[in-house]
Amino acid sequence: MPSAVHLAGELAAASADAPLRGLPYLLKDLFDVAGVPTHAGSAFLGRVRPVERDSRIVTELRARGAALAGKTHLVEFAAGLTGENRTFGDCPHPHLAGRLAGGSSSGSAALVAAGVVPFAIGTDTGGSVRVPAAFCGLFGYRGVPGDALIADAFPLSPTCDTAGWFTAHASDMRELLTALVGAETKRSSSAPRGVFLRADELLPRSPVNDACAHAAAKFAAPADVLTRDTLLASWRDAVDAYVTVVMSEAHAIHAPWLAVEKAHYDPVIWQRFSDAGKIPAEKITAARVTFQRVRETFAEFFQVHDFLVLPSAPMPALTKTECTPDARRAILTFTAPASLGGLPCLTIPVALGDGLTGGLQILAREPNSAVFRWVLANGSLEEPACRR
Repeated sequence: MPSAVHLAGELAAASADAPLRGLPYLLKDLFDVAGVPTHAGSAFLGRVRPVERDSRIVTELRARGAALAGKTHLVEFAAGLTGENRTFGDCPHPHLAGRLAGGSSSGSAALVAAGVVPFAIGTDTGGSVRVPAAFCGLFGYRGVPGDALIADAFPLSPTCDTAGWFTAHASDMRELLTALVGAETKRSSSAPRGVFLRADELLPRSPVNDACAHAAAKFAAPADVLTRDTLLASWRDAVDAYVTVVMSEAHAIHAPWLAVEKAHYDPVIWQRFSDAGKIPAEKITAARVTFQRVRETFAEFFQVHDFLVLPSAPMPALTKTECTPDARRAILTFTAPASLGGLPCLTIPVALGDGLTGGLQILAREPNSAVFRWVLANGSLEEPACRR
């Protein structure tokens, strides 16, 4: 773990004109820091996998003046959405007793929401930035698979893994997008064209439905029937396709350890990874066909629209007893489409009342889309609930 002396040294060494100069940040423990074991939330990875150099995202942030203050908790091997962890303990919500922060980037979200650092790095494979951002009342950004910032993180699924980050304020998110993603694409003189889907169009009786629809209507129109039905039809098998591809890739990554380190895995995660080794090849092929169909549908959508809005999760932060397989599937119903589409997403917070928060995910065509800055600059956005 970086020491206070190390942190002070990095801050002092930053160029005076570095865009993130003076900003400490925290790093999800899937990324490497030279001389520091990467545990990935597990009991054994740091013992069997040497770390020789800093991950690309660490060097990029150092070059921009930010200083690493520490590494953060996550669901074991990033294979979950709740914030549970058998080895290091579950990650509590920073403001709501009895509820969890969400995952898998649980520690990064919780510590930004608690005001410890202005931003923290996470990853998002199937919602691991979008869900904790929603649960903790934060802004979150999910990049795209194959980007240089995720390429050297310890993987869950190379097809779907992305890098991302959390902030408590829209202005901080705008700065990070400029520093790490680059200048936005040329913005037209008119407002971007976007539509939204209501939560109950994906899942009946969602408790975030009304609040998220009200928030989305401030900068997007409801999707027309044809657009809605076309999207939902292409997503029909998205959750099963996501699980099939991600778990089959996770099995391939973990195959050398599943037998010899069985006692050191969370039993639930070990079972998921092990069972994935028995998935028939034709099922994996069919799942990849679903990926392609979803991407084709999104390509058609973006010929007419600039962005799509839908809730980041169908419920607010969960209690431990609510962290069930059914809840996991319900969340994936909302997050898997963007994961299959390989799309970048911005999450913005939505207040639900009684301190609970939800989130909206804004899906755009490319990481440097002008849509993201336009949404963040929209004066109708509320201050994040974590800062009230």
